Amino acid sequence: MAVPEKARMRVEALRRDIETHNYRYYVLDAPTIPDAEYDNLFQELTELEATYPELASPDSPTRHVGGVPLEDFPQVTHRTPMLSLNNAFTEEDVAGFDRRVREALGKNEVEYAVEPKFDGLAISLLYDRGRLAQGATRGDGYTGEDVTANLRTVRSIPLKLRGTHPPASVEVRGEIIMYKADFERMNARQRERGEKEFANPRNAAAGAIRQLDPKITAQRPLRFFAYGLGDPGGTSFDRHSEILDWIADQGLPVSSERSTARGSSGLLGFYRRMGEKRDKLPYAIDGVVYKVNSLADQRSLGFVSRAPRFALAHKYPPEEVLTEVLDIGVQVGRTGVLTPVARLKPVNVGGVTVTNATLHNEDEVRRKDVWRGDVVIVRRAGDVIPEVVSVAQPGPRAGSDRFEMPTRCPVCGSEVVRLEGEAAARCTGGLFCAAQRKQALLHFASRRAMDIDGLGEKLVDKLVDLGIVRTPADLYRLGVGVLAELERMGEKSAQNIVASIEKSKSPSLARFIFALGIPGVGEEVARILAKHFERLDKLLDADWAGIAERKKQIQKENAARKRRGEAPLPLVLEGIGPELIDSLKKFFSQEHNQEVIAQLTSGPHAVQVQVEKSRSAGAGRGFSGKTFVLTGTLPKMTREEAKELIERHGGKVAGSVSRQTDYVVAGDEAGSKLEKARGLGIAIVDEAGLRKMFEEAST
Repeated sequence: MAVPEKARMRVEALRRDIETHNYRYYVLDAPTIPDAEYDNLFQELTELEATYPELASPDSPTRHVGGVPLEDFPQVTHRTPMLSLNNAFTEEDVAGFDRRVREALGKNEVEYAVEPKFDGLAISLLYDRGRLAQGATRGDGYTGEDVTANLRTVRSIPLKLRGTHPPASVEVRGEIIMYKADFERMNARQRERGEKEFANPRNAAAGAIRQLDPKITAQRPLRFFAYGLGDPGGTSFDRHSEILDWIADQGLPVSSERSTARGSSGLLGFYRRMGEKRDKLPYAIDGVVYKVNSLADQRSLGFVSRAPRFALAHKYPPEEVLTEVLDIGVQVGRTGVLTPVARLKPVNVGGVTVTNATLHNEDEVRRKDVWRGDVVIVRRAGDVIPEVVSVAQPGPRAGSDRFEMPTRCPVCGSEVVRLEGEAAARCTGGLFCAAQRKQALLHFASRRAMDIDGLGEKLVDKLVDLGIVRTPADLYRLGVGVLAELERMGEKSAQNIVASIEKSKSPSLARFIFALGIPGVGEEVARILAKHFERLDKLLDADWAGIAERKKQIQKENAARKRRGEAPLPLVLEGIGPELIDSLKKFFSQEHNQEVIAQLTSGPHAVQVQVEKSRSAGAGRGFSGKTFVLTGTLPKMTREEAKELIERHGGKVAGSVSRQTDYVVAGDEAGSKLEKARGLGIAIVDEAGLRKMFEEAST
């Protein structure tokens, strides 16, 4: 059966959206959609891939657990993967889970361990001979971030187990959370200081664990609750409930609400009891977790690609109320996305007065058929972000009450575009729009873009709020005197930042393109563009309509060549589709963007974008497809520079060592990756050896 083009495009769009949401949720701790909406997207993608197996891909979000680890912390490879759980939303889902478990085990009834589902940050704690040796975040489920120093500041995590005969090594897994009362007190202090409040306990806890300074983490009222073992070490148990009892005996907090239940009726009974207690609990939960209690049965049931068959997370529906839509406006986000927002008659939802609720995008407004004056159902999805669920009673619905997405950005007046295959409408004035100003500057200065060290979120906030910086071009006019006058900014720090700005003035073309923040243009697309155009002026003068037409002609010719059994012609900008070409055309035709690029590349403070050097014929000889892993600190190169060097010679860089690794590049303080490489007999080189390899290959 041929795959419909509509299905193929929808799968591609879903994968892009889900990966974006994964990044914001797991890396930035700044989700932009409710959990329920994310679950719907994930479920839709899962069903499409099941219906059309030809669309399955090893890099699909359905093959992964979550996001990727931050580079600010050393990476940790989990001894056993930290997988997520499949979700249930209805009683039928739970009954189906119980039925599948019983049928697979050949039993009439199964005992389950049941407990609350904490809404926090999943972590693992490694204890060697009873002492805390390492703590890590879940990361992508296989590789996490080493946050040991921060976890040592959490008082509910014992630095030493209480047992008299601790195992040689054991890995405890659990959740970092913040109590509701502690969260409210912390936000009260933030208000008193005139500082930004935290959105919710989960984000506050996750953000605290990812602080680079453990002293800041120590100031946050964090708590830990364990829910199981990753690597049991020398321990031996028959049931999951026994594991939790043992963990509690070792001095680690475990939920006092844990219990056991039999059959689907027992599971649903626990779900209802916890639902009644939910508002009175000191911490936030978003559901309950069911696990087959017998460990032997767990091993028998095994895993699917991203979750265990023996466990299930049963989510609670968000609280819902009725209210009137007074108006529908548009909010321009930090990344330029225009989001329709319902202005509501004030209503209390879950203890919070709600006056605005997201409608997500134009398609959702049409699908839910929301007009001004309608009475709608509103809920705080995921207990955090208010959203309009549906229309309960239509209003008068005059023509003026229908929502229309503006064609111009309400903030900067730039053209609004919606790329084919995307749900979001976007402002094209990314380098100029005030709503995107802070995000655009942070992206421009980021490590993989212009790499301006020291230009973090707090400094960007000050520079923008004080009107000192409006566009990226203004960064290159900053002087030590201006920066040194800012609060908490000494002259030495100001000098370092100005020096870093000066150092960034000679970027590669690929870095500069990526730094511009063009919708849809990541690092790989930036490299493709740089390789094709070689010079910035050629990119700025590109005939995008002509390029799109040329790609169509080549694709048509290649289809004919395939029928004749002939070799295909090389594609123009291979890997860049028509939607992305349209995005590039819109971005570079926007007058405000042209002005900012001109300011960046001319005058006394000009950025000198380097000409992209074509790879020599022999540069990649012997290294095409070879996998490299970087570990430790290299003496003369940053990791990004080493990565660029490897990729320029045809190699690729991976985050962890495996039997598929060809070379490990080791610097100072190389850790477990180096040891693993030695154990597997993988070739190990230092920075000098890496350069020599490539020099010899190019001669």
